Amino acid sequence: MTCLRGSVILPRMKKEKGKFVIFAHSGTYDKLHQTATIALTAAAMGSEVYIILFFWALKKFYSGQLDHADFPVEYQSWSHKITQLMKEKKVPPVSEMLREARGIGVKVIVCSAGLEYMDIDTTAQESGQASLIDDVWGLPQVLTVVEGAETVLYI
Repeated sequence: MTCLRGSVILPRMKKEKGKFVIFAHSGTYDKLHQTATIALTAAAMGSEVYIILFFWALKKFYSGQLDHADFPVEYQSWSHKITQLMKEKKVPPVSEMLREARGIGVKVIVCSAGLEYMDIDTTAQESGQASLIDDVWGLPQVLTVVEGAETVLYI
């Protein structure tokens, strides 16, 4: 199989499937978009991918606002233009990319303590994008599963 890069066709590199972990902390759209894009790409390249949700990323998943394009305060003057360009370029929303990523094996995991200290009501799981979550783990299980990961990102 080959990948097209510019006008040069490169052979797709085969490698052993390594673990690729993203600790998602931020809940702003730009960082969640990158989390989804990187996870989807890593899975497509053969990695075993885990997204672990903490703090604001976790809150955003359960808020029903996962696809709401909010940006950090320091970039507010550009947010309207960037949002408009993303729509024009038909960039898929975060939830759509995550559904696709989960379809090829990406696991989205919630930090169990985060549910408590972010005041998230798990009984109302139909709210937000809870359907995009695979499991709830405590930190010991997270650290055990991701041990020896080839790549670890904190976003």
